[in-house]
Amino acid sequence: MGAWTWSGTAPDGQQVAHLLLAHRLGRTSHDTPEAIETRMRHLAETLGGLARAEDPAPETLGTLGTVGSHVLLGFPGARWGLKLPAHPQWSRLVHDHGRAALVLGLDPLAQSADALRVDAYLDAALACGRLLFGFALRTSRTA
Repeated sequence: MGAWTWSGTAPDGQQVAHLLLAHRLGRTSHDTPEAIETRMRHLAETLGGLARAEDPAPETLGTLGTVGSHVLLGFPGARWGLKLPAHPQWSRLVHDHGRAALVLGLDPLAQSADALRVDAYLDAALACGRLLFGFALRTSRTA
């Protein structure tokens, strides 16, 4: 699983933390595009269901917590969270607003993708209806 974070603007004009989750490119013959999409749709269901772009984004069951200077995305029923690449400005937005916009891509993306490749991925996936959306809420617990 790959994760990318950035600060962006919400429709109401306020700054909001964004988080993209996408499957890494397939490493084995079992990582077909169909298998990857199935895994990502399962993850969306695990998070409580995510919305298409044209629907209101729900609050998910994913939680954002901090451990020292790190931000972790927790999944329901999982013992461990996913460590997120978090710039201090992004972490501050999560802390101040209590949530991050969660974007889940149904297609793979190379872990090494830079901002330009992520933007191109988002544009293409949005145009094809290959993104799902929700909000991950910050937990009050920190370590």
